[in-house]
Amino acid sequence: MYKLVLVRHGESEWNKLNLFTGWTDVDLSDNGINEAKSAGEILKKDKYHFDIVFTSYLRRAIHTMNYVLDILHADYLPIRKSWRLNERHYGALQGLNKSETAAKFGKEQVQIWRRSFDVRPPEFNDAEFEKFYQDERYNALSIEEKPRAESLKDTIARAAPYFEKEIKPYILAGKDVLIVAHGNSIRALVKYFDNLSDEEIVGVNIPTGVPLVYELNAEMKAEKSYYLGDQEAIKRKQEAVKNQVK
Repeated sequence: MYKLVLVRHGESEWNKLNLFTGWTDVDLSDNGINEAKSAGEILKKDKYHFDIVFTSYLRRAIHTMNYVLDILHADYLPIRKSWRLNERHYGALQGLNKSETAAKFGKEQVQIWRRSFDVRPPEFNDAEFEKFYQDERYNALSIEEKPRAESLKDTIARAAPYFEKEIKPYILAGKDVLIVAHGNSIRALVKYFDNLSDEEIVGVNIPTGVPLVYELNAEMKAEKSYYLGDQEAIKRKQEAVKNQVK
């Protein structure tokens, strides 16, 4: 049996404002910093140890990781960053308020954009695309790898192969791995580990700043999974994620 720990970043400034964030590089809110520190304290209390850490290109995940490693006195660990662990790209919705967007287009349509498996939100137009990808961190990506918008299916198509190629070998070698990522890139991995259907993954809500532990077999399928911490508080966080368009 192999253990893997995943942490969704703490609340970001745009989470707090209920905005679609996607690949927009916003930082943690004060509450998000506290959530990141809390995740570190929980892992420290339960005596978790790591050999390597994987995270995205986005600062809310990177800064969450930094707070966790600082509390664990593990700042020395090797870190691997990849855009393939980025949040799902929300295209033209990025920066829009979720509730206001629901009022304009209808709650049902926004829920489809947020939670359907294979429906993409409205895409970047050419001008938005050109402006966004002036960001140097994405210079190495091919034009095909630069999304204009993504569905969860698209997110899985980049996150799951990355896990298979880059992360799985460390786990099979007996290394203790920590992944600090985003709601949808973690959902992509949850679908992979739990072998969930396209319909089942729609109902999965990942709370911010809470360690999620997977016990995996050699095929990287879940034998068991559980969140660490106050279970009632975690349920409230999951409900808050579910109800963001209200």
